[in-house]
Amino acid sequence: MSFLTLTHYLIRCERTSGMDPNLRLLIETVGRAVKTISHAVGRGALGGVLGTASSTNVQGETQKKLDILANEMLIEANEWGGTLAAMASEELEEPLGIPVAYPRGNYLLLFDPLDGSSNIDVNVSIGTIFSVLPAHHPRAEESAFLQPGTSQVCAGYGVYGPQTQLVLTVGHGVHEFTLDTNTGSFLLTRENLRIPEQTREFAINMSNARHWDAPVKRYVEECVAGADGPRGKDFNMRWVGSMVSDVHRIVQRGGIFIYPRDRREPDKPGKLRLMYEANPMSLLIEQAGGAATDGRRRILDIQPTSLHERVAVFLGSREEVEYATKLHTG
Repeated sequence: MSFLTLTHYLIRCERTSGMDPNLRLLIETVGRAVKTISHAVGRGALGGVLGTASSTNVQGETQKKLDILANEMLIEANEWGGTLAAMASEELEEPLGIPVAYPRGNYLLLFDPLDGSSNIDVNVSIGTIFSVLPAHHPRAEESAFLQPGTSQVCAGYGVYGPQTQLVLTVGHGVHEFTLDTNTGSFLLTRENLRIPEQTREFAINMSNARHWDAPVKRYVEECVAGADGPRGKDFNMRWVGSMVSDVHRIVQRGGIFIYPRDRREPDKPGKLRLMYEANPMSLLIEQAGGAATDGRRRILDIQPTSLHERVAVFLGSREEVEYATKLHTG
C-alpha cells in the first residue's frame, strides 16, 4: 500500500483548493519541528531531557526541560523561512518577532510546544498544538494575534505516543499523518476523520469535582448514574491529563472533553488557553463534525482580549457538547 507524504498532500491542496504556497512551506516546517521534538521525546533519559528546569513560564508554572527544548525547536525551525511575521508561544510572555536578518511573511504562528508536561517523566503520550493566523501587518504586536478562532487558516497537533502522528486541518476536513521512522516522512494514513455525534465516553478531571459549578456537577452525575439515570445509558470516563491525548482519542472514536472553570480561581473563566489550545482544537473538532463551546457560546466566535486569555472548554461529539451547553444556558 502506498501513502501520500505530507508534502504531496499539501501540493495537492495547492492545486485543488488554491492553498497559498507559503502556507504549505509553513506547515512543512512545523512538521519538521514536530519530528525533531518527537526524537527528543523518544530519547527521554538517554538524551538527558527529563526532569524539571529551574524556571517558570509566563503562567507561573514550573517548566520541564522538554518544555524549554520544544519551544526552542519550534522557534529555530520557523524564524528564518520567510513565511511568518511573528510567533507566539504559551511559554513566552510576549510575541516573538522575526529577526531583522530574515524576511517576513504573511502569517502568525501560535503554539503550545509541549502539552501534557506532567506526563513527560512517566512516559505517557504528550503533544504539540499549533495554530496559524493571517498577519494583517508585519509588526509583532500582541494586538496582531487577537483574532477570533474563525480567522485560523490552519490548525493541528502532533501527538507523541506509540506512533508519532500529525493531525491537521487547512479548512477542508481533518487528516491524520503518521511518521514513518524508516523514511522520516509523515504519511497520510486517514483522511476526513469524522467524530460520531453520539458517545458514551467523557473526559474530565474528577479530582476537581468539589470546585465545579452546578451545571458541570449535574452533567457528570448524570453520566455516572448510567443506564439507571436520566441519560438512560452507561458512560465510561477517560482522563490522560494531556489535552492532545484526550482530544486525539475523541477525534478517533468520539467522546466529550471537559475542562470547566471552577471556584479555585473564580476571577478566571477557565484553565486552558484560548489562543494556544482551545482555538486550534476547536477548529479541528468542528472540521471533524463535532462541536466546541465554553459552556455558553461557540469557542471559535470568542473575540480574544489578551494573548494568554483562558477559557472553559467543552468539545467533542456534537450531541453531548450541545447537552452540556444547554445545562449552562438553561
